[in-house]
Amino acid sequence: MKHIYENHLLWVYRAMKTSRYFEEKMEKVYLEGKQPVFNIGAGPVPGEMHLSNGQEPAAASMIVHLTKNDTVTATHRPHHQAIAKGVDLKKMTAEIYGKKTGLGKGKGGHMHLFDPKVKFSCGGIVGGGIPHAVGAALANKKRGTDWVAVSFIGEGAANTGAFHESMNLAALWNLPFILVVENNSWGISVSMKNSTSVSSNDIRAKAYGINGYLVKDNDPLEMYRISKEAVERAREGKGPSIIEIETYRYLGHFQGDPELYRPKEEVPILREKDPIERLKNHLLRENIITDDKIKNLEDKIFNEVDNAYDFAIHSEYPEPEEALEDVFC
Repeated sequence: MKHIYENHLLWVYRAMKTSRYFEEKMEKVYLEGKQPVFNIGAGPVPGEMHLSNGQEPAAASMIVHLTKNDTVTATHRPHHQAIAKGVDLKKMTAEIYGKKTGLGKGKGGHMHLFDPKVKFSCGGIVGGGIPHAVGAALANKKRGTDWVAVSFIGEGAANTGAFHESMNLAALWNLPFILVVENNSWGISVSMKNSTSVSSNDIRAKAYGINGYLVKDNDPLEMYRISKEAVERAREGKGPSIIEIETYRYLGHFQGDPELYRPKEEVPILREKDPIERLKNHLLRENIITDDKIKNLEDKIFNEVDNAYDFAIHSEYPEPEEALEDVFC
């Protein structure tokens, strides 16, 4: 069991570090052609861009317990979840660039990543992925499998009708469903304390007669432990759960966000307790990995991500007439 646990933590570290490096590159690439005056339609990556730097534990420490048969739905801030679920990194990057080699032939962009091979999807509608995941959980139960479905949302989505209707049905039908609330404190520019009547959304689980969990301080190890329990319960037919993790968004709601709504000292304080560095220090302290092996692992991550960007940059754009393909009436 110790060997499995240590391998899991190494997997979590790799997924988190991959997501961080991928997004640090995207942060720079996205701004090409959009400065000095921000123009959302300019540059090699047009449209909105929502990055998840700081929120990596929510995805990696949950998805490490999942298999290719388990379903994941995500939000408009999906890269960390997509990477952890095993979405094809080259095709994902090409999709973000709008290239024909992308997951959706360049038609979906970064908010609409779909990879049926690993049962991953995301969308731009707040709370829109919750009923989809509940539907997958219902299908899993009817098929007699032990597969689970997980939906990731932000804390603002917990105030939508989709949240309450979906949780009610999931509880009523005792479905293998887990809702992960990534509470980064800000719903666009609105603080959670000004939008939500409860201090944390795990409390709402009691209203549905299901288990609720709260992970404090963006802790990857605690998120790992709680996620393991929730996934095991779901596989054993013990019903759905809500997990809320107190996580951090280092960047704005979207790239180009002036962030006038939050204190200037907030992000530097959050970065001082970065979850990736905390996990790295834990791995070294517990002799799970050495400095040399960490460096080798990170070199592999950097190479993999760099290759994905190179693939996307050198892929072809779709022809204009291809916009009429894959359209259903």
